[in-house]
Amino acid sequence: MKFEETTIKAFIDELASNSPAPGGGSVAALCGSLAAGLEAMVANLTLGKEKYRTSWDKMHKVLEEGEKLRAEFISLMNEDTESFNLFMQALKMPKETEEQKASRKAAMGEASKAATAVPLRTLESCVKAAELSFTAAKYGNSNAVSDAGVAALLAEAAGKAASYNVKINLPGIADEAFAKECRERMEKALAEVVKHADETAKLVEAAMI
Repeated sequence: MKFEETTIKAFIDELASNSPAPGGGSVAALCGSLAAGLEAMVANLTLGKEKYRTSWDKMHKVLEEGEKLRAEFISLMNEDTESFNLFMQALKMPKETEEQKASRKAAMGEASKAATAVPLRTLESCVKAAELSFTAAKYGNSNAVSDAGVAALLAEAAGKAASYNVKINLPGIADEAFAKECRERMEKALAEVVKHADETAKLVEAAMI
């Protein structure tokens, strides 16, 4: 299932089924894509309007980055499901002999790394999405400020969701250096996402008073 070719209903039906994938990781990336889509929308609603001429340069950047992020998050939706499937394949490898056990363990270790790396990339992309939401809220069409606010909420939710998917995989990784690096990157990115989302929320709330 390529998610960019799937209807919303088909995706939610598959999500609700007894299949373990797609799951939370793909949903996190989907939320990120929705955030980026809203940011691009705010930019499109701002560009070309004389009232916001001084913001056009910033909105061109928001639009360009938002479109890149939207595509990146959709790719991450697919990668998350693919990495989970690789782990399940490794889990099903034969384990009758010592050699088979060693091969299975190595394959599971590599699959666990992949299953951690993908949501970590999702989380780090959410930092960019949260930053864009602030720019969209501050410089975009004031009639769409609530949309920029929703983008910030989605970016934060996506980032926190992605962090869960990193955390749950870390204990299964034997490579301590890799696990340590992932945890440090996760904590740094998560703090940045929350910071940018909070800043956007304050801006949006003030604009709607």
